[in-house]
Amino acid sequence: MTPSPQRPTPADELSLLKAEFEGGSDVWRSALGGAVCVVDPEVVRAVMGNRHGVVAETSDFYHHRHGVFGPRSAQVTIGRAARSLIQRHLHDRRAELPGLIAERLAPRSEWPDAGNLLVLRHLRDVLLHPDAPPHLHRTVDAIVTRAVLAGARQRRSAPSRLLFRRRALHALHTEVRARQRAARPLDHPAGPRDLLDVVVGGGGPAAAPDELVEVYLSFLFATAGSIGFALGWSVLLLGTHPDRAAADPGRTVREALRLWPVAWLFARTPSRAQELGGTPVTPRDRLMVCSYLVHRHPGYWERPDEFVPERWAEGAPDGAYLPFGLGPHTCAGATVTVRLLEDLVGLLTRDWRVSVTPDCGGPQVGPALAPPRFTAVLSRPDGCLERR
Repeated sequence: MTPSPQRPTPADELSLLKAEFEGGSDVWRSALGGAVCVVDPEVVRAVMGNRHGVVAETSDFYHHRHGVFGPRSAQVTIGRAARSLIQRHLHDRRAELPGLIAERLAPRSEWPDAGNLLVLRHLRDVLLHPDAPPHLHRTVDAIVTRAVLAGARQRRSAPSRLLFRRRALHALHTEVRARQRAARPLDHPAGPRDLLDVVVGGGGPAAAPDELVEVYLSFLFATAGSIGFALGWSVLLLGTHPDRAAADPGRTVREALRLWPVAWLFARTPSRAQELGGTPVTPRDRLMVCSYLVHRHPGYWERPDEFVPERWAEGAPDGAYLPFGLGPHTCAGATVTVRLLEDLVGLLTRDWRVSVTPDCGGPQVGPALAPPRFTAVLSRPDGCLERR
């Protein structure tokens, strides 16, 4: 009996798509399972924006094991409430960031884990309010260390991961059921206490607890995971390009997200038989929009593989920049994510001199594009008084 071919790892997938793209086509049928890869910004805009029903409507963020959480109105409600909650938290806690950087990153820190754990610490009360059960706080911390940090899953055996997953899901499921019974609406005078309140209140009393747990986990991975990785890329690029340390923090963050988009691959399904960029597709096909390649398309970006924050004085070409997706399902937290990253990068470049020592490895490619491991050393610039 012939064994089934192994599915390539995400790192192999990225390498294959890069090699195929160098062949010169912007829309092509890949050797990767016959999927159709899309990197032409004009076609990307049509697929991700979906104004003309080019693809079956779906959501990257609200995808779960059995489909997509819905209805769409619930997605919108949850997204808006989450954004408002995080914005309020960032405004109220902005003053704690300098101390947090000094405590968590100076004088030496190991990345990318340091970025994930710093973001987790800063957003802890958003993920779970302080009065939530202690065992639930321990569960969330354990999910981050065992499943969110780059390479964490490979450090434990499959039986251990399965056992932990069952325990963690049970703890979250129990809390979701308890909050559904308490029926705290999103328009409660005090507002939602944390993102679990947002998910439960936005989903409504009839929503399946299992699905609400998966939506909450999406928030956990997006905050402690994606924001932490994006911070890691920004720090790595600053540390390896000291001549760019004075660049505007907003431009630094956008350039880091261009070169190394954490969400590097989006999947869609054609809604009907049609041609995209000259390539015939049908609903049996899988479309892959590779933001990593779109962001480095030489037809739309000058010096596409170089770290050039100054390019953002003129903005991005239409459809050629999608670190948070594009169209109706663009990440609802994009604005607050960029704000937090800009604040952190701004403080690092204002108060510290950052140097890094990479381990010479490449990106850690999985569902997210994480930085390679590196060590960062923070020192005070000459004449810089410590701010309290």
